[in-house]
Amino acid sequence: MASRFLTDCEGFHRRDFIKIGAAGLFGLTLPQLLRLESRARAATTEGAPKRRADAVIMVWLGGGPATIDMWDLKPDAPAEVRGEFKPIPTNVDGIQICEHLPKVAKVCDKATLVRSLNHTIPAHGPATVFMQTGNKPTPAVQYPVLGSLTTRLLSQEQGVPPFVSFGEMRNGNAGGYLGTAYNPFVIEGGGGKGKNDKADFRVRGIQLPNGFTLDQLDDRDSLMNDFDDAFRANDKAGDLVDGLDAFHKKALEILRSDKTKNAFDLTREKPELRETYGLNGFGQGALAARRLVEAGVRFVTISMGGWDTHGKNFEALSKQRLPQLDQTLSALIQDLSDRGMLDKTIVYCAGEFGRTPKINKNAGRDHWARSMAVLLAGGGIKRGYAHGTTDAQGMAPATEACTPDDVSSTIFSCLGIDPHTELQTSTGRPIQLFREGRVVEKLLA
Repeated sequence: MASRFLTDCEGFHRRDFIKIGAAGLFGLTLPQLLRLESRARAATTEGAPKRRADAVIMVWLGGGPATIDMWDLKPDAPAEVRGEFKPIPTNVDGIQICEHLPKVAKVCDKATLVRSLNHTIPAHGPATVFMQTGNKPTPAVQYPVLGSLTTRLLSQEQGVPPFVSFGEMRNGNAGGYLGTAYNPFVIEGGGGKGKNDKADFRVRGIQLPNGFTLDQLDDRDSLMNDFDDAFRANDKAGDLVDGLDAFHKKALEILRSDKTKNAFDLTREKPELRETYGLNGFGQGALAARRLVEAGVRFVTISMGGWDTHGKNFEALSKQRLPQLDQTLSALIQDLSDRGMLDKTIVYCAGEFGRTPKINKNAGRDHWARSMAVLLAGGGIKRGYAHGTTDAQGMAPATEACTPDDVSSTIFSCLGIDPHTELQTSTGRPIQLFREGRVVEKLLA
């Protein structure tokens, strides 16, 4: 990947997107998570909406994708707005998308395009917080990301972690007020260089300094001793709770379980399917995401950076970003559908904001939050539908305007969770999941 994609315009490095925080080198995240899950859940299920989905795969486009050049083209606008790309028909009458997304165009009958999404934060960090937590950022509260909330509120499958992230997210403490125990189980590495290669995925935060991986967890005694030393050291720092050994053991059981190891073993898939997803980290991560959901993981985030296109927007999109997204996103949706999994799995493709309708002097587009679009598919979301419109030049929503907290509320409604559910901070303060969000009924099947 070209070096210009390693940081965005505000200087954030791709590796800054996930930080485990207080969990530290030896990955206290998972054992703490298991410890906290043993407590009674605060949220009640009384009056909860009907559960339509069991899991979410979030496809995160870090940097702010130019959705006016992807999902909501303006072919009749002036040249300085419409840009270089032409719309093409999809397999849904009346819905057109970018010519560089021909494979996605063939699965639009399984998806919804939300073209009237908007907010008011044109800065990467806080906009990412808004999109990934469903709450406007505030100094008073650090909100948990959506995956952390599902970890807290949904029952968990034994033998697999509840929340997994591949690569880039920009939320330093993803667990927010829930604590670091609800941060994601972070995966690094790639998917192998060829269709027959074994993936070299590595688990951040649960590895030893000498590079132990999932395949090297058989030496239980040595590993347990090293973990015990690390836990004792961290216990002195006050970041652990009593009785950690039991959860410690369960954490290792998750990492050693057949479900977890098999989910990461992409050689179990047909080479042709691996190739369909794309033989790169993003594509193979998406395939692993499907396998993890199949094994019982509730929330998986996969990410592709490089969308901060202040210059040479059309070159970057046509030659790099869009072809890769087209291949992987279409393969993921089609594969989930072919396996009968799409009915219970939501795919959510989004970035932190859109980009300016007017093209700048560098053939790029700048930050623009007042109009943007996202793609949703599966899990109770309406199919073959485009929700809302923007004005003639894509400046702002014209009909059916909605916000990130509305979309988050709708997704959680599909998961059978009342978006008005209250959770408590460590100090006992009650906080509603999405303080301003509403369920967008028109997005539901």
